[in-house]
Amino acid sequence: MSALEKGRFPGQVGIDAYGNGGFRFAEMSHKGSLLCLPEGMQSWGVTSADALTLESLSPVLAQASQLDVLLIGLGRDIVAIDPAIRQALRDHRIIIEATQTGGAVRTYNVLLAEERAVGAALIAVEKAR
Repeated sequence: MSALEKGRFPGQVGIDAYGNGGFRFAEMSHKGSLLCLPEGMQSWGVTSADALTLESLSPVLAQASQLDVLLIGLGRDIVAIDPAIRQALRDHRIIIEATQTGGAVRTYNVLLAEERAVGAALIAVEKAR
């Protein structure tokens, strides 16, 4: 059983692929949405942009002191983020960038490679773009 099957992968790594309802990283395949945070990668129960809430982002807020940027992969479409969510993250000095999941994955990988304080909240998609 992989560490993610237990709900968490220790550490933060780049994402090798996305699509088919999940992500590939660290020589593993994960089905479902994913949070990529400084303290580790973990399964995330959000399956659509309209299910994005401040509560669903509580693990991000718990690690806010270790983050400068949070990329939010909204699935296939870009939608507006609730202003209360934007304000809560701003209050924790976290810049958010919300885009399609593919764009968020690519930007996350670049910023992680640059050793930036980055996190990602990624909604799984079926088809990669």
